Amino acid sequence: MKDFSFLIGGKAGDGIKQAGHFLAQLFNELGYNIFIYEDYQSLITGGHNFSIVRASDKRILSHKQKVDFAIVFNKDTLEKNQENFKKETIIIYDSDVIQSNDLPKKYKAVAFPMSNVLKESNLPLIVRNAVSLGILAGILKIDFELVKKIIENSVHKKIEENIKVAEIGYKEGLEHKNGFEIEKLKNEPRKILTGNEAIALGAVRAGMKFYFAYPMTPASGILHFLAANEDKFGVKAIHPENEIAVALMAEGAATAGKRAMVGTSGGGFALMVEALSLAGQAEIPIVFVLSQRPGPATGIPTYTSQADLLFSLFAGHGEFLKIVVAPGDVDEAMFLTAMAMNLSWKYQTPAIILSDKHLSESVFSAYYDENKIKIEQPKLWSGKGDYKRYSDEKDGISSLAFLGDKNAIVKATSYEHNEFGITTENSEEAKKMAEKRLRKKITLLKELKGEKTINVLGNKKSKNVLIVWGSTKGAAVEAAENLGIKVIQPMFIEPFPADEIKKELKGAKKIIDIETNATGQMAYILKANGIEVDEKILKYDGRPFIIEKLEEKIKKIIK
Repeated sequence: MKDFSFLIGGKAGDGIKQAGHFLAQLFNELGYNIFIYEDYQSLITGGHNFSIVRASDKRILSHKQKVDFAIVFNKDTLEKNQENFKKETIIIYDSDVIQSNDLPKKYKAVAFPMSNVLKESNLPLIVRNAVSLGILAGILKIDFELVKKIIENSVHKKIEENIKVAEIGYKEGLEHKNGFEIEKLKNEPRKILTGNEAIALGAVRAGMKFYFAYPMTPASGILHFLAANEDKFGVKAIHPENEIAVALMAEGAATAGKRAMVGTSGGGFALMVEALSLAGQAEIPIVFVLSQRPGPATGIPTYTSQADLLFSLFAGHGEFLKIVVAPGDVDEAMFLTAMAMNLSWKYQTPAIILSDKHLSESVFSAYYDENKIKIEQPKLWSGKGDYKRYSDEKDGISSLAFLGDKNAIVKATSYEHNEFGITTENSEEAKKMAEKRLRKKITLLKELKGEKTINVLGNKKSKNVLIVWGSTKGAAVEAAENLGIKVIQPMFIEPFPADEIKKELKGAKKIIDIETNATGQMAYILKANGIEVDEKILKYDGRPFIIEKLEEKIKKIIK
């Protein structure tokens, strides 16, 4: 297998993310599959940031701990990433910042005065990312024309100057004694995108016209991406004054017949919960993106967690149908978002897309065919007779008319109501409306019987089974493939596909739950549905699972 990993590290403001994307694009052009893990502190400048870029001839959904190359812009990167280096790691470093005696002798190194080259060219230090790209391309004997193409497609200022210093670095890399020629694969380049971008694209393909958000890491990328592409996508991206306004404006748009989505993290979602309940009572279709990060409160805002699972399920007062989905990669992010949007409108109920920092901000090679996504129309009012906004239907789904329809009096109320939407406290009417709303779940369960709600991966004959959800899929599936064991990944969390999971667990000897939270929240849901796990592997330090370390933990359990 052809599989290479690269670490790029420095402080905030050094262009670490851009350097990672340069590498990703370079290897994408060479036909490799890409994954980028971004690790950064909540700082504008300073601190320690790094990216791990992985390129492989097979599809990958996670990064590895040990890297083959490291691009080092400061001493911090050397000191804080020792566990990522191996004896064979080639370290490319700025010799104007780091001295040769700062590096342990066991590593192969390429020292180059990057800062001085940029000073002589009157360029800022951030352009070290172009210099280092050139050095690495030289070491790997990659045609410089490809490096030039990457810079031309990615840099918007002083393009020729960036190319010139990259070529200086390239010539240095060609002279490196440990260099070798990397193979160009026959695969065509794929789209590479973040989970946030995939969520945005899925919503657009499913007919979204408005996106409302107050910026909150790690969901902010959706707002930035949609705002930058408003004209292309035909979507309005709006930044209101707070998260309460975000949710209520989206519900207003939906009441007028326009599909809307909102995005936030745990703290912002907490502020939206009252509006979530309003959507349940008023039967307003709205899609929430809940991109998780460690809490409570501000927690660790730029790191990852899966600790809002139960919060998403039990958010809101009263009883009403919520749809909750949890994608594990960019393809699922696109399709499950589109599905959530369509189902939200079909069942006139809120839907929640559970992401997290690791999925939202990591970069993947995409395999999706977005043309498979269709806009599914809701049940629309015929225009005949008196319009009953909350007509008591057998399937629980009333027909929709929208504000502005001159033939219909359209109600949207937080109060209990009768079929016309007129407020009531009558016990019989209240019971009838509660039952009407809850019948939607019965109808939805029937529809989902024909849909794929879980993934079964790895060795499907194995008696050892991992249960994972969301972004933990990537590391867990690769570890499972290496160990020859089975993986079950529920993509729907509500309604929960318990029957499908039980069917796949028949004959299982050891069931292992894997999550990035401290309490095993998926194990709690499984138990509530009659499924007991034997072991849990939990991680709650804000970092995602890494393939090698997870594999070691699994081995100890199944030995």
